[in-house]
Amino acid sequence: MRNSVTGAIARPLGLGAMASVASVCAALFMLPATQAQAQAVKSYDSTKKDFWEHPPADWFLGDETESQKGLAPPSGPALPASMADLEKNLKAIKLPKGFKISVYAAGVNSARQMTWGDKGTLFVGSFGVGTVYAITDNGKTVKPIITGLKMPTGVAFRDGSLYVVDIDRILKYENAEANLDKMPEGKVVYNDMPAYAAHGWKYLTFDKQGWLYVPFGPPCNVCLPPTSLSQVRRINPATGEAEMVAIGVRNSVGGDIDPRTGDYWFTENARDWVSDDMPSDKLNHVAKIGAHYGYPYCHQGDMPDPKYAMGHKCSEFTPPALKLGAHVAPLGMKFYTGKQFPAEYANNIFIANHGSWNRHKYRGGEIVRVTTDAQGKKIKQQTFATGWITGDQAYSGRPADVVVAADGSLLVADDWAGAVYRISYGK
Repeated sequence: MRNSVTGAIARPLGLGAMASVASVCAALFMLPATQAQAQAVKSYDSTKKDFWEHPPADWFLGDETESQKGLAPPSGPALPASMADLEKNLKAIKLPKGFKISVYAAGVNSARQMTWGDKGTLFVGSFGVGTVYAITDNGKTVKPIITGLKMPTGVAFRDGSLYVVDIDRILKYENAEANLDKMPEGKVVYNDMPAYAAHGWKYLTFDKQGWLYVPFGPPCNVCLPPTSLSQVRRINPATGEAEMVAIGVRNSVGGDIDPRTGDYWFTENARDWVSDDMPSDKLNHVAKIGAHYGYPYCHQGDMPDPKYAMGHKCSEFTPPALKLGAHVAPLGMKFYTGKQFPAEYANNIFIANHGSWNRHKYRGGEIVRVTTDAQGKKIKQQTFATGWITGDQAYSGRPADVVVAADGSLLVADDWAGAVYRISYGK
């Protein structure tokens, strides 16, 4: 779970104005805490159902230590930045030669996962404001089309319908692009999902067969989670059938299907409150259905949990395809399937690193590029777009998702500045 404010960002909202646990969770992802080194001073019993159903507002501090005491996020997320401030912020972004970045759309409050409609509408979910947006006219028009949901972070589109995941249900909005002025009532296509808000926000990925891959995070930092969580399921929204694809997964808020193999890959945020530099967040590859990725027994593939290892060895579990770094908070990811970028970018993975919230000096706040073969063996990462971290504990923006546009450019959702950017290439 990863997730101050510079002059380029509008005023923050106070926690007193936030009426729901979901909104309190949103506050967590936006402002700083720090490193865990000493004995825990904040402790909650996160093993009980009552905790999962009614978590305290500061549930994320359940393993806080002396060195973090009093450094909890004091207020909520920034409001969307102005176009002038966005353009100013982007002047600091560094990209490889030949690439440029621009503002695609502004005023997309708390923007999270993006998906394209068949007619070119960009649908965008949100983290703490209960809204799904439609962006049309090449970014010129942004409007909320669905409001009042709990936490609609994940969106996907298939066969004319928009799918939205809202903590404990997946909704289908039929013929969505023809009804942007008045969306139809959402039809529940799957609801075998706990209503726990903590780590309950989700990400949707369709495969070619029409199954949705959905990660289910545990309602705690580290604990023995409910048996229905810490997993990835694939769901057939036409029938309600579902199966577990992966288990032992902590907080995943990003995934995609490898166009070469059909395999599912996903990002994973590691546990908090160990140190500034451990454990590493991960990129995982599902090469075998039902594989166990270690949580809560083992982190980063080779670090037994100090409390929950319980005699397990890390060799029992599937290691990550790649360690991404501690507290970089990888969220949305996509394989690059466009034609605009140079040929060597084909089938590369772009990952939106949201950035730290409890590290002395923030990391992440960037887009990284991962090159790998189809088996995930020859794999490495490099920085692609950086410059949103403006101080030890300050951001001008926080990448939350990426999506490839029809022209081959790459769009980036920024939930901190409330915007969508476009990264393009030209010689």
